[in-house]
Amino acid sequence: MSSAWRDTAYLIASVCFILTLKGLSAPRTARMGTVIGSCGAALAVVVALTTPHLKHLGLIVGAIVVGAAIGLPTARKVRMTAMPQLVALFNGVGGGAAALVAAVEFLRPGKGIEHAATADLAATAFTILVGAVSFSGSMITFAKLQELMTTRPVVLPAGRWITMGVAAAAVLFAVLLVPWPSTALMVLLALLALAFGVLFVLPVGGADVPIVISLLNAFTGLTVAASGYVLSNTLLVIAGTLVGASGTLLTRMMAAAMGRPLTGTLFGAFTATAGGAASDGDGAAKPVRTSSPEDVAILLGYARKVVIVPGYGLAVAQAQHTVREVADLLTSRGVQVSYGIHPVAGRMPGHMNVLLAEANVPYESLLELETANSELASADVAVVIGANDVVNPAARQPSGSPISGMPILNVDQAQQVVFCKRSLRPGFAGVENELLYAQNTSLLFGDAKESMGKVLAALKAQ
Repeated sequence: MSSAWRDTAYLIASVCFILTLKGLSAPRTARMGTVIGSCGAALAVVVALTTPHLKHLGLIVGAIVVGAAIGLPTARKVRMTAMPQLVALFNGVGGGAAALVAAVEFLRPGKGIEHAATADLAATAFTILVGAVSFSGSMITFAKLQELMTTRPVVLPAGRWITMGVAAAAVLFAVLLVPWPSTALMVLLALLALAFGVLFVLPVGGADVPIVISLLNAFTGLTVAASGYVLSNTLLVIAGTLVGASGTLLTRMMAAAMGRPLTGTLFGAFTATAGGAASDGDGAAKPVRTSSPEDVAILLGYARKVVIVPGYGLAVAQAQHTVREVADLLTSRGVQVSYGIHPVAGRMPGHMNVLLAEANVPYESLLELETANSELASADVAVVIGANDVVNPAARQPSGSPISGMPILNVDQAQQVVFCKRSLRPGFAGVENELLYAQNTSLLFGDAKESMGKVLAALKAQ
């Protein structure tokens, strides 16, 4: 393939990626946006494989086959509850791959250290530094989400000083790699960057995980863009820049939704202290009011306005289809039903939107935070299904808790609150929810799908 045709194909692929981002901005066009992006990626791969004088084609195709054999069934079989972990894992692999490509290019005979230009060395150092941070940080995020380790902030003794020292040393070696390139410096840079990625994410508590996922995604995009510069590949530069920019914008949006300054996430590892850990409460027994499915059905049947607030527990139970049936039945009886969606409900941005779209819930019924709060103020019943931190009134208190200052859904302003939970355990942030003990709150204990199924049956029997 001639260079003119290759450049034209890369331009078409780049336009596809831009159209993909545009399509993903709205649920109605998201599927088409994904298809366009997939076509662009496929075109880019075909062009890369038909590059003249391409070496080791057999190994490249073999690697693609092995990767597809692992990735395709994994993506198809993953449960919606595990989607955040999968995103973190794939994101980390992308950052690590970009760093490895830059390192291999750095060491390649004939185009390696002895022939590298200053700009290429700077891009290589940046790629290895940020790519390694993205890889190791994403692996820790994966471990937290998968609950292979505690979701609480992990603060090491003298952790802030260790983190600052490792970060400073990594930046120093990245800078030194440019005037004095050597394999030893590159290896030390990679090891320090991997260590910093771990130290960067360890102090992050469960409440801030969605922000970190977005931030590491931006890191991976910047890494890919830098590796594109190293490889003189314009398409990688464009694609990486798009991912980096969109990840950065999403990170800012998530930080605003959490009521956090972005610097709090960026530099939280340098300021974390043991006192920042979440608390489960004092453990004292408090009275709660429980309800049966029949009681909840009666409450919903006589309501005029109902707001449903989904959370991670709904995803775990795969209750979205049952909840949709309950909402449809109430709507057919003249009840106004809507869904209050918090930007960080679940364990990654957009988790609840995707979950409810899977159940064909009309997008018009999904209300963003401010709109949902205006509806909750006049709602007869708010039904909280598996959510906790995003409705916890403790966020309004300047207590220094992991969710302090976070804008929440004002569920407590509804006349009645039905809280579907398995137990009284705190949410992902580890903060006790006083809403569970409020006078207007009744608890429906059990699996969300089973509980809502019984509510549905009781409504049909009315």
